[in-house]
Amino acid sequence: MEPVIIVLIILVVLVFIALIKTIQVIPQASAAIVERFGRYTRTLNAGLNIVVPFIDTIRNRIDLREQVVPFPPQPVITQDNLVVNIDTVIYYQVTDARAATYEVASYIQAIEQLTVTTLRNIIGGMDLERTLTSREEINAALRGVLDEATGKWGIRVNRVELKAIEPPTSIQDSMEKQMRADRDKRAAILQAEGVRQSEILRAEGEKQSQILRAEGEAKAAALRAEGEAQAVRTVFEAIHAGDPDQKLLSYQYLQMLPKIAEGDANKLWIVPSEIGDALKGLSGAMGNFGGIGGGSGGNGGTVPAQERREKPSID
Repeated sequence: MEPVIIVLIILVVLVFIALIKTIQVIPQASAAIVERFGRYTRTLNAGLNIVVPFIDTIRNRIDLREQVVPFPPQPVITQDNLVVNIDTVIYYQVTDARAATYEVASYIQAIEQLTVTTLRNIIGGMDLERTLTSREEINAALRGVLDEATGKWGIRVNRVELKAIEPPTSIQDSMEKQMRADRDKRAAILQAEGVRQSEILRAEGEKQSQILRAEGEAKAAALRAEGEAQAVRTVFEAIHAGDPDQKLLSYQYLQMLPKIAEGDANKLWIVPSEIGDALKGLSGAMGNFGGIGGGSGGNGGTVPAQERREKPSID
């Protein structure tokens, strides 16, 4: 009985192993390559799949999702004979599991070497300055070459990115000095522009201020002159309206004499020639006043004009 039990156990184990090899579960976004006696048979897609145990074998399981592969820095020589180190990142996706398995031995290594050679060809036609400022151009050119070359491998290159472009240390120091000089130059230019604009604004302000001040002074002088002319006109009209005679004018002239002599610095007082006429007119006026007072007692208070004019000469 013991040999029979042993055989049964072996059969159960073989059946279990056969079942395990017969049923293949492929995860989502994955594919498996099936070979029968070493020859490609079919590609297993995601889900539950049945294969012939001990006859069909799984050659390779491939992830169909988009993959990200960073490559180490690669030294590349520019057109002006400078060595720069460039880090690249490749975004790719397997579109044909069969071609990715049988058309190339290792598509990751193939993509890396193709990236390096393509970078050297592209950067070799650019100088350092253009290399540093043309990342988008380099990415587009690199992606075009990689996508065309990897299409027959069942690979689609979705995107290529340059992570870093590192020039030599001496070039970096020179670039920093140049950038610092450019920043200082721009700062000096901006400061000079600010000073110039400030001076222009200040000059414009002073110009406007002087113009407004001159206009104000002109208007004030015009108003002052107009006021003085109006005052003279008013006085003149008042004098003519009052109809003054020579005696009143002589009296006003005598009243102005003390004002002419005012001041401590007046050591010499010049009497104008018109003072005699003024005194004669004033004495005539005083005589008239006296005649009026005497006439009130004798002649009834009225003296003829002829007598008033001749009386000062008799005295």
